[in-house]
Amino acid sequence: MSSINKISDGTGAAPVKPLEFLAFTLGAEEYGIDIQTVQELRSYEAVTHIANAPDFVMGVVNLRGVIVPIIDMRIKFSQSKPTYDTSTVVIILNVRERVIGIVVDSVSDVTLLSGDQVKPPPLLGGQINIDYLIGMGTIDGRMLLLVDIDKLMSSDDIGKIEKIAA
Repeated sequence: MSSINKISDGTGAAPVKPLEFLAFTLGAEEYGIDIQTVQELRSYEAVTHIANAPDFVMGVVNLRGVIVPIIDMRIKFSQSKPTYDTSTVVIILNVRERVIGIVVDSVSDVTLLSGDQVKPPPLLGGQINIDYLIGMGTIDGRMLLLVDIDKLMSSDDIGKIEKIAA
């Protein structure tokens, strides 16, 4: 189990050591993902589309002999129609022993957050599913929505991705 869970256990206990997050943007929002899940960063390139794939799965790419499903995070988060340009980045991740790529608008930096810089996610009364949020990180006037990629990619999503990459 990742040390990242120490933040999300609901006790408010600070982790023993600061945690590192890769900061990325989607539209006007800034997100953070546990750096330990990141394999590499790549520039956006054309994908091979797969018929009948879920909307958020753009297709697949061949990454050194591994077929990698590519997920557009704007579509996954039901945001505005994505655009792809020179700042668009694909973050290659290891999720549940599977390699996937996520498309984001840009990547800014690796951010170190201590326990007192991470607040619990807001309570929204169950109307909006935010179970994938670890918390809200604050640093130098910035707010990062901290994403637990394992929770974001539900077992149902991973099952669909497995079928595509098989």
